[in-house]
Amino acid sequence: MNYATIKKTDVANGPGVRVSLFVSGCTHACKGCFNAEAWDFAYGAPYTQESEQEILKALEPGHIRGLSLLGGEPMEPQNRGTVLELVRKVRALYPSKDIWCYTGYEYEKDLLRWEAEGDTVVSELLDSIDVLVDGEFVEERKNLRLAFRGSENQRLIDLKQTRREGRVICLELQSKGMA
Repeated sequence: MNYATIKKTDVANGPGVRVSLFVSGCTHACKGCFNAEAWDFAYGAPYTQESEQEILKALEPGHIRGLSLLGGEPMEPQNRGTVLELVRKVRALYPSKDIWCYTGYEYEKDLLRWEAEGDTVVSELLDSIDVLVDGEFVEERKNLRLAFRGSENQRLIDLKQTRREGRVICLELQSKGMA
C-alpha cells in the first residue's frame, strides 16, 4: 500500500486533535474530490514499518484524541489488510483513543455485504472502528456546514452502537464547531 500523507495534528477529520493517514488508491473517482491525486494506487510513498512507527509515535501524546483513516480509500481491497494491521496496533497500544474511517463505500450496501460473504478483514475493521463516515462525496450535495464530512449523503455512523443494536446509529453533529 502507498499513502499520500500523514498529518500529525489534524483537526478537520474528526473531533479533537488527531493523527490522520491518507492512503493512496481509490476507484470511486468522485466528481469534486478534494484529494483526487490520491486516486492513483501508486501515488505518494510506500507504507513501511517506519511509516507505521511514525503514526504510532504521533498518537502517543495525551492531547491526541485518535486516528482518522482517509484517502484515497482505506476500504479498497488493496488497502484494507494494511489498514487493519495499523488498527490492531493502535487498539493494542492506545485503547482509549478513537478511530474514525472515511469510506466512499456504503455500510449496508457494500461493507455488510462483504462481511456476509466472509471477508474477515472487513468484519474485523467494522468491529474495531469507532466512527465510519460512509458514502461517496457528491458534489451536488456539498455542504460546508456539515461536521466532519463534505456532502449531505455522507453519514457519521457510530459503529460500536450500530454493531451492538443491529441497526445504523448516526452521530448527530449538525455543524462544524459543535463536536
